[in-house]
Amino acid sequence: MAGNWVVVEEGPVPLRCWWNNPEQESKHIVLVLPEVFGVNSWVRSVVDRLASHGFAALAMPLFARTAPEVELGYSEADLVEGRRYKELTTTEQILADASAAIAWLKQQNQQSKITVIGFCFGGHAALISSTLPAVSSTFDFYGAGVSFSRPGGGSPSLELLPAVSGELTCLCGTADPLIPESERTAIKEALKKEDPDGERLTYIEIEAADHGFMCEQRSSFNAEASEIGWGLLLEKLNT
Repeated sequence: MAGNWVVVEEGPVPLRCWWNNPEQESKHIVLVLPEVFGVNSWVRSVVDRLASHGFAALAMPLFARTAPEVELGYSEADLVEGRRYKELTTTEQILADASAAIAWLKQQNQQSKITVIGFCFGGHAALISSTLPAVSSTFDFYGAGVSFSRPGGGSPSLELLPAVSGELTCLCGTADPLIPESERTAIKEALKKEDPDGERLTYIEIEAADHGFMCEQRSSFNAEASEIGWGLLLEKLNT
């Protein structure tokens, strides 16, 4: 499927997004939130891969105010630059921009449920976005910092869990230095406290997976862990 750039103008700032629509009926339409590296070639490949499975998907920038067209690689210098933009991003901005993107997606297909997926900082942003009423399900792939911080300041993002009305899945790897065991435990316990039966809020830990295990362009890519992640995501999208 061929994706293309679109500009979403429903919110406070224009959002230069990557869009791929297979133009077929599906139960879910997907909002993809990127790592600190922006809507780069890998994030666009995620959108295109979802479209190849029949799901329309939109990748939204998280730095629309400070670096609206940034596309970084995975070098140390790229990481430093991406983290600089991350520090300038707030929870309020994430919610405003995700709301605008979701409104745009609803214009494309009123019938499909909204699923949000995010990776790294995008995973943290996905957890925050899961509090929006229109979101049916959310996948937070290795979203670091949720147990002790919130973009822009405030109490940890895990304290937002009571506002999540849909389903939320948090996936972490046991070899992730950015989410050590103490933080993984905090995530697991917070999800269980809010949803003791695990019917809506789910924690999944993947043995020996490092941070960024889903991304083929990173040295930490783990093919087996990525297959697990994609399998769980597609299973949800097909239900």
